[in-house]
Amino acid sequence: MRDPGNIELVGRSHELAELESILREAGENAPVVVVVEGVPGIGKTTLVEHFLAAHPDLPAFSAVCAPWASGHPFGVAEQLLGAAVTSEDPLDVARELVAAVGPPAGDVPFVFVLDDAQWADLASLQALTSAVHLLVRPAMIVLVTNSEPPEGVPADVLDLLDRHRRHRIQVRPLDASDTRRLANTLAHLDLPAPVAHQLVQHTAGNPRHLTQLLQEVDPSAWSQWQPVLPVPRTFAAKVQSQLSACSAPARALVESAAVLAGDPRFADAAALAGIEHPVEALDEIHRAGLLTVGEHRGVTVLTFPSPLTRAAVYRGLGPIRLRDLHDHAAQIVEDEGRRLDHRAAAAPFADPALADELDTYSAQRATVGAWSAVADALIKSSRLTVDRGEREQRLIRAVDALVGASNLPQALAFAPEIESFPESPLRDAVLGYLAILRGRPAEADLLLTQSWTACDPDSDPATAALICQRRVLDSLVRWHGPDLVEWASRAVALVDPGDPSAVESAAIMGLGLAATGQVVEARAAYDTLSAKIALGAQSQRFDMARGWLDLALDDPESARQELESAVPTAFRMGSTRISLWAQAWLARTQFALGDWSGAIATVDRAAHQLEDAALDLVRPLVHWTGAQTHALRGNWPAAHEHLRLAAASSHDYPMMFIPSSLARAQCAEVQADYAAVIRALEPLTRLQPREGIDEPGFWQWPDVYANALVMAGRVDDADTFLTPHEERAAERGHRSAMARLGYARGRVAGARGDIDAARDVFETALTHLDTLPLPYDRARVNFAYGQTLRRAGKRREADAVMQAAREGYFALGATSYVQRCDRELKAGGLNLKRSRFTLEELTPQERAVTELVAGGASNKEAAGELFLSVKTVQYHLTRVYAKLGIRSRSELAAQFRDQE
Repeated sequence: MRDPGNIELVGRSHELAELESILREAGENAPVVVVVEGVPGIGKTTLVEHFLAAHPDLPAFSAVCAPWASGHPFGVAEQLLGAAVTSEDPLDVARELVAAVGPPAGDVPFVFVLDDAQWADLASLQALTSAVHLLVRPAMIVLVTNSEPPEGVPADVLDLLDRHRRHRIQVRPLDASDTRRLANTLAHLDLPAPVAHQLVQHTAGNPRHLTQLLQEVDPSAWSQWQPVLPVPRTFAAKVQSQLSACSAPARALVESAAVLAGDPRFADAAALAGIEHPVEALDEIHRAGLLTVGEHRGVTVLTFPSPLTRAAVYRGLGPIRLRDLHDHAAQIVEDEGRRLDHRAAAAPFADPALADELDTYSAQRATVGAWSAVADALIKSSRLTVDRGEREQRLIRAVDALVGASNLPQALAFAPEIESFPESPLRDAVLGYLAILRGRPAEADLLLTQSWTACDPDSDPATAALICQRRVLDSLVRWHGPDLVEWASRAVALVDPGDPSAVESAAIMGLGLAATGQVVEARAAYDTLSAKIALGAQSQRFDMARGWLDLALDDPESARQELESAVPTAFRMGSTRISLWAQAWLARTQFALGDWSGAIATVDRAAHQLEDAALDLVRPLVHWTGAQTHALRGNWPAAHEHLRLAAASSHDYPMMFIPSSLARAQCAEVQADYAAVIRALEPLTRLQPREGIDEPGFWQWPDVYANALVMAGRVDDADTFLTPHEERAAERGHRSAMARLGYARGRVAGARGDIDAARDVFETALTHLDTLPLPYDRARVNFAYGQTLRRAGKRREADAVMQAAREGYFALGATSYVQRCDRELKAGGLNLKRSRFTLEELTPQERAVTELVAGGASNKEAAGELFLSVKTVQYHLTRVYAKLGIRSRSELAAQFRDQE
């Protein structure tokens, strides 16, 4: 078990690190037993092989356990010894194992490995685990076992394995990034991230199944739309073998459940199977492990153990059997969409009447913005259509709906076929829509201009309105308010107010009005629209846009409510695209309100969904908040990763480039790298047109840029830059913008030596923030105020203001600025004020960590004593330092002694 050969190992850095840590412990302390567990095929054996191959100096014995040998006492021990045992007492055999190991060879641990340890005979396990207590040299016993033991494993063996829980490594499934690496290594295939996610869901991230699929399936198949993904040949054969062993009624029930898909109702599956005793059949297939029984809202449902099992059953059905089951299912299911799905699946040839029914159904679903259902119906309708032109139009509309539902992977799979169609206004509008969401402004502009030029609004108002709506989105992501309002007005005028193009355009128009300074009109537009908007996907778009506006206009608490309403998609037939926009602005809202943990959670959730959606357009907006928050918290590895993911250039849409620039600038500001701040934001000063980018509240960059100019010694440049922004903010009456600009204006006054003017500006800025729930902005103004006072020699006054900034930053968890405040307070020459906190006010866990560290324990020792991770101990220690106003372990020990 030493040479892993050509076995691929991806996604196992965490598990390997755990094994390395246990190996070090075995070398430093007593022998240890480690259980490596996971489901079959997850890569347990491969993991241990690679671990041992990385340590060729480790002496090792290994044995492979087998179910047919589990009843032979000491069979595994004899494998390890290479000879028959001389006793029937497990303790005597343990001594034989110890003798075989020999005397210590320095501090190099000896390793025993039992593969498939659940099939080891009990006597050998007893002997091996007893040997741990007899060994006088470092040793590591590795028991590789299934986390879901099969039937037939003795209870005593399971109990013995369960006792060794101190060192237990759970081998996890591969994720999408691991799967992409595996595809690249095995098949030199650049697997799209969304397809990788589909494969992970399909295979439960099992490396064995993933490897087999990547080796068996033509690589080109992964770029094509597939209604049912392939199944590894060995897995399919296993499932078919299990099916063949079942009775005819049981097979019929399994096949019916596979055709119904999802988690079908037991009653529906039984009716489709047409069997006389469905409960007996269900019991049989449940015992065979082909289906499990559950309950959903009081209804008994059937669930396959994995998507692979369902796919293996479905793909194993012959064409006639499949047609008959779908035909019968269409008569059983109640939902109209599912009935049409089954009828379409049962139709082998074109069926114009059914194609028209699917088209009509898609139009009904479009009125509520259920774009996934629209796309599915239109794809089926196109396949069943005879007329070529009509067939192409339906497929174009299907791709448009796929893009609307944010299902870009499927849309991209159809894109080459759409591009081969003759040019038409609808074709170009759909391809332009796809270009927008992929973040390709030049391509989108060309296609949408071409589309509008070729369209006649009088004869085809529906297509014209759709093109206008795409132009609305294009104007939004170019952040050009006048164009947005113009195109939205055209869309609303062209069609009925309930038309999806009119509704979606109207939902965004208020943002365009506000971006051009028409704030009163923007609010009025949303007040009027709120009475008309329908529930479902339409309200999702409205809530997202209004929440974004509320955030920009200093009402973050209302914004949070609106944006939280716009996030869910499951029960509102909403769009993932709109949900991602909502989550990006929700994270900004949570950041503004001081809920930074909530902001990070929102960013993480959205980032995970972005991988599925492949929506590059929203990527910088999502990762902006992650980068800034982690930087302020001092978590630089995470901040840099978010910065990498937020990267965009001036050739991208402003909606991508602006947040990317802000993320880089704000992270540089935390590090006081003002030259980098200027480099990041200077391109924003040259963006054209200026409408929107300079509008107060939407993009909080002028104060960051002006502050950097001052700190870089360019005070006159900062003065000139600030003036028009200050005038516009005052004209709008935008309080937070005036406060932020005051933060920079106060710096200018201080740099010029006018401390009285600086004091007035900073105090006015704080007054603007008095009734606004913006704790970060308040701490930021106080920090600049305190620095300015200290540099003017007003040390005592500076100390009080800087202490207020420190407490504000501490409450937010902004450890980077807490440390900067401490340095400022120390540099001020006065005694650093102790925090108002005492030891008695620490949380119980903070108090426990404090006692151990103050007593001389290392972080690792404290973690072991408290059964915490070292990272958790470090987190508590950072908070204790901040609360007590100290900066070192020695200060902590001294204060602990004093207060005790």
